[in-house]
Amino acid sequence: MENESAIAALGALAQGTRLDVFRLLVRHEPNGMAAGEIARQLDVPQNTMSAHLGILARAGLVRSERQSRSIIYRADLAGLRALTLFLVKDCCAGSAELCAPLVAELAPCC
Repeated sequence: MENESAIAALGALAQGTRLDVFRLLVRHEPNGMAAGEIARQLDVPQNTMSAHLGILARAGLVRSERQSRSIIYRADLAGLRALTLFLVKDCCAGSAELCAPLVAELAPCC
């Protein structure tokens, strides 16, 4: 991952509604959710939600798939993994044992 990609992902998550969307989609993995349902659950107008989902998708944090008349959104866990690894790549100046608690905390979710 390059700096620009990491900045885009972090910037996308730096807005409250988008962070709520991402966290909601993570909770609904692997099935995902329809865009309209995301908007309803977060009480956001659908056109505004569409813009938020577009920003998250361009940042590599969500992916979409058309199913009949609905667009289903899912958290892109590979994108989240890439961002997390980018952030901790040089963790603790190469002292892996110092990062062990972080890795252990992340392991159950993956």
